[in-house]
Amino acid sequence: MEISRREFLKLVGVSAAALGLTLAEMGDLEKVLANPKAPSVLWLTGAGCSGCSVSFLNRISTDAPHTAGDVLIESINLAYHPTLMSATGNQAVDVLQKVYKEGNYILVIEGGVPTAFDGKSCIAWTYNGEQVTFKDAVISLAKRASNVVCIGTCASFGGVTAAPPNPTGVKGVPAVIGTETVNIPGCPPHPDWTVWAIVQLLLNKPITKDVNGRPMEIYGITVHRQCPRRGTDICLEDLGCKGKRTYANCPKIGWNNKVSWCIDANAPCQGCTDPTYPMAGRSRMPRGGRN
Repeated sequence: MEISRREFLKLVGVSAAALGLTLAEMGDLEKVLANPKAPSVLWLTGAGCSGCSVSFLNRISTDAPHTAGDVLIESINLAYHPTLMSATGNQAVDVLQKVYKEGNYILVIEGGVPTAFDGKSCIAWTYNGEQVTFKDAVISLAKRASNVVCIGTCASFGGVTAAPPNPTGVKGVPAVIGTETVNIPGCPPHPDWTVWAIVQLLLNKPITKDVNGRPMEIYGITVHRQCPRRGTDICLEDLGCKGKRTYANCPKIGWNNKVSWCIDANAPCQGCTDPTYPMAGRSRMPRGGRN
């Protein structure tokens, strides 16, 4: 089905600048979205609070679309999301299995992966009376996925769900599947980070990542280096701000249509994109001069 450029921009819901794309690349993306054989997206949710999905669904923009609905439903072939899809039970799993057999999909995973008790503390779905653990679902679906995207710190590194005492043995997705992933950490991550990652993969564009699998485009500079309070007497470092060791572009893009972000709201950065979150730095307050 052919769509006009105006319709395409409305469906994507973010500008070329926000996605880091040229006009030519926007045209390429238009062709991908118009192609009925374009990759589907399977979104699994495991051990977590669903905050990553909530963050994405709370996307606010002054430009159409004003919410995430058009992005998720119209511009991306979201075939499976246990919270958002209307189908349930066997009907929902049938959709997932159809996409799995075709093998043309991007696997998006939200939440940590419980590994203790053979993974039985977290059930992904029940099909014909048989329970499938989240661990088994992740391992199986990751094998045929063109790419695996970990949304949120829990999926990327374990996060809050893996914090001590961690009785269910939660791990991040990369540690469970043993293959390379695109990690979009944050507790929760900014909705535009998720859109950016999926768009790059749809366009088959290479994503330069750091040693923790995070895209350098988003996580290449510390919060402190971008913070407007840097070097001023209202810097929050002495109040526990972890911006010096936290990599994210929050100061640049802001949240809720750039209305605010943590430090703008006088809240110290909690370091939620870091692999050690939430435990790092809890034993003592940070010391040292500002730079």
